[in-house]
Amino acid sequence: MARKRYSRRRSKGRFAFLYKLLAFVVICTAITLALTLFFRIRTIHVSGNSRYDRDTIIQAAQIREGDNLFLMNKYDAAARIRKTLPYVETVQFRRVLPNKLVVQVTECRDPVAIKQDGTVYLLCSKGNIVDTVSAAKWSQYIQIEGLTLLDPQVGGEARASATQQMVLERLLEILSLLVEKGMLHQVQVIDLSDASHITMRYMSRFDVQFLWDADFDYKLDYLAAVVDRLEDNEKGSIDMTQDGKASFIPG
Repeated sequence: MARKRYSRRRSKGRFAFLYKLLAFVVICTAITLALTLFFRIRTIHVSGNSRYDRDTIIQAAQIREGDNLFLMNKYDAAARIRKTLPYVETVQFRRVLPNKLVVQVTECRDPVAIKQDGTVYLLCSKGNIVDTVSAAKWSQYIQIEGLTLLDPQVGGEARASATQQMVLERLLEILSLLVEKGMLHQVQVIDLSDASHITMRYMSRFDVQFLWDADFDYKLDYLAAVVDRLEDNEKGSIDMTQDGKASFIPG
């Protein structure tokens, strides 16, 4: 008798497992069918763009109305946009149920210019090379001196030799902070050629010096405060290489 009861319990256990497995399969199938049949993209809204129009961005993403809102691979779509449209720095997708997709992009507004081998390469603060222009147009952009790029390619990431890797990293750090603080458009030149300090031409009035290992987040805020206390017609040099203070030298 004990052996029969044990056999019945084992049979019930097997059936319970099969029921749970079947239920799991049914639920997964229902979810897949729901995702496939519903949540189709009917509206695609693009924001943050100015250089590229809506249709150009959607085409680069290879997204179409009628695609499934949840089954699309947003990471692949973002990578396609950035590869095809170099001025796009970041891409974010947001799903708005039941059928709307929002594409939020940020574009490189103030690229900096590095001149080498007769070509001017335009670089954004995220480190990607967005374009090339003729050497005659170099002065129209924020000029970077003292840095040579390694095999630069439009649409690719900026690279430097081992000896200049730190120079490139410092430049990108400074550019990102200048963008964050809304100061980049006031910069004319960033000179990285001196091993003892970095010199930045600011507001077409000041030559500002920083140490290479400076806390640029703090120093740029300090610079803005110093300039705010000066008269609009004052020009000269601002020495930011000293701890806890800055020296303005009229000139």
